[in-house]
Amino acid sequence: MYYIGVDIGGMSMKSGIVDENGVIISSSVIPTDKVKYKTHVKKLSRDILNLIKNSSIDITQIKGIGVGCPGAISPSDGSVHFSNNLGWTDVNLKKDLEELTGLNVRIANDADSATLGELIFGVAKNYKNVVMITLGTGVGGGVIINKKLYEGSLGVVSELGHITLRSGGLQCSCGRRGCYEQYASVTALIRQTKESMKKHKTSKMWNYCDGDIEKVNGKTAFLASKAGDKYARNVVEKYINYIAEGLLDVCNVFRPDAIVLGGAISKEGRYLTDKIVKYLDIRDYGYPGAPRSEILVAKLGNDAGIVGAAALVAEEDFS
Repeated sequence: MYYIGVDIGGMSMKSGIVDENGVIISSSVIPTDKVKYKTHVKKLSRDILNLIKNSSIDITQIKGIGVGCPGAISPSDGSVHFSNNLGWTDVNLKKDLEELTGLNVRIANDADSATLGELIFGVAKNYKNVVMITLGTGVGGGVIINKKLYEGSLGVVSELGHITLRSGGLQCSCGRRGCYEQYASVTALIRQTKESMKKHKTSKMWNYCDGDIEKVNGKTAFLASKAGDKYARNVVEKYINYIAEGLLDVCNVFRPDAIVLGGAISKEGRYLTDKIVKYLDIRDYGYPGAPRSEILVAKLGNDAGIVGAAALVAEEDFS
């Protein structure tokens, strides 16, 4: 059996055929046609059908199409209520794709599908209750309870990046202040790195951006910290503490078996997770003797979008 996974982003739309081991055997990429929804769906359906046609797989071997889409999604009926990145409001992507391809379709928020992908095909296979946190431009994630994706009311899922880390803190684009995203995202890390560099002109962080502060990225402080720069080490330690503080809240709310860290920062691996575990252990996960959550690094990497989307239709085969 094979599954189609579709990862819809603001700039591109990636589709792939995924086998029962979570391996992408063929894929394609086309530009996202923002705002023009009908044009977009027609292009997507043609791309999917061409992908199948150009493979050695008969369409009868395809169980269905899973779609990971940014925005407020209702998995129950396949509607996209609102996607700011795409300019879509109240469109039924499931219905339209099914009519154009003849295949069963299931859609979910892209962060949720990535979480399900790690449960079925990735690092969280052996766990029942899992929370995934993605540390990228923003902070997102998903929740698995008893091996099932938690979809929330009307499928509008939890926004883990918008728990309050600092009451009255930094202004967030969501309208509130002090959100986790404003402290633990890559965007936040870049801001924190620049602030430190402006104060410390002798920091090695300047060496890792060619002396141009506008070239600072999520790796700058980590690279300089590993090279022994004390100012970079302070930036990294403070940033990791922000991440860990949010994870303490996740632990207190969900008590998951495992927390999976995804996104660009997760590539720091043990350099990141060892410090997070130490921080959490010292604070007893909220109280002495509380159950521990394993801290894991996402496995699917750049394939998370396609494989996670495919997991939406593969889920019942692995339950």
